[in-house]
Amino acid sequence: MSNHDMPNEPAAPEGARSAPVAPDAVLVEPPLRPSRPASHRPAPGPRGSGTLALAILLALVAAGASGYVGWRQWQQEQGAAVDTRNVASLQQRVETLETSLTAMSEQRSSLNQRLDDAAQVNRSLREELLGQAERTRHVEDAVARLAEKSLSGHDGMLLDETESLLRMASERYTLFHDAQGAAAAYALADQTLAAVNDGAFGGLRQSIEAEREALARSQPASQAAALQQLLALRGELATLPLKPLDSGTAGGTDTWSRIRRALASVVSVQRDNGAPLAVADARLARELATLDLAQAQAALLAYDSKDYAAALQRADATLASQFDAAAPAVQQARATLRQLAAQLPAKPSVQLGAALTELRNLRAVHALGPAPSSSAAPAEAQP
Repeated sequence: MSNHDMPNEPAAPEGARSAPVAPDAVLVEPPLRPSRPASHRPAPGPRGSGTLALAILLALVAAGASGYVGWRQWQQEQGAAVDTRNVASLQQRVETLETSLTAMSEQRSSLNQRLDDAAQVNRSLREELLGQAERTRHVEDAVARLAEKSLSGHDGMLLDETESLLRMASERYTLFHDAQGAAAAYALADQTLAAVNDGAFGGLRQSIEAEREALARSQPASQAAALQQLLALRGELATLPLKPLDSGTAGGTDTWSRIRRALASVVSVQRDNGAPLAVADARLARELATLDLAQAQAALLAYDSKDYAAALQRADATLASQFDAAAPAVQQARATLRQLAAQLPAKPSVQLGAALTELRNLRAVHALGPAPSSSAAPAEAQP
């Protein structure tokens, strides 16, 4: 279609503004108007400058729109790149997690295998512990039986020692009259019997204690003091005054006195060693008294009550017959002898052996009971 066929657009009045054009509107070139003869063309006016301004404005708007569109595309590209990197990072992390999960799965399988092995080991250990407990029970039973045997052997040894002490005490008292030594042996026997665990021998201690008390009552109250007094008396004998020799002839007027005086003037008796009679009698009296006191000391040390009493009696008789009874020293010596003689008990010797006989009877009866159980114990101990 030519420009002549297109209708003519009305011309915009002068001074009127052109309508705004949208930014996205496409610029359309206006159709060419038919040329008019030069004689009828109007004079150029301000319309050309407005169109140019409008064209520039539209170009600017198009450039801004293009820039905005490019900026938006650049942002989208940057966002797409960031998203691509994030996706790659997430994929890498997912791959790492998959690797970790695979390793954990393998570890779990290994742990399960170990747990199964540990469960089997625990079952075997439990069976071994049960077996050990059973064997420990058997060992405890065997040890208990051995303890019973050793306990019975220990009691037997103590009973043997008790019997030996009782027999030794009896023999010592019978041979040496040593009541103190026999009492000490009985005390040791009582202590030994107290350590026996069998209560069947508890009553035997009363018999041992009774015999020990009888021995303690039979011995002198203070042996050391008696020995010291006897030693002092032996030292005092040399100073004690003798009985005067002429006490019976000085003032006698009877017939026998006259006969003795007559015979004394005719017959004189002298010793072979030439010592005077008065001196020899005094020496003999002192030696006899000293020997009696020494024998009393020996009898006291030997716990011989009979010889001790007899020696003291002889010493007192010597003092009464050979020494001056009126002298205070002689009277004091005789009083000391009577005091020493009174310290001894006037009872017969103690009869020992009842406790020893009772011990032997108890051991004989007690040995008959445990024999079957002791023979059955080894049979039970065998598995």
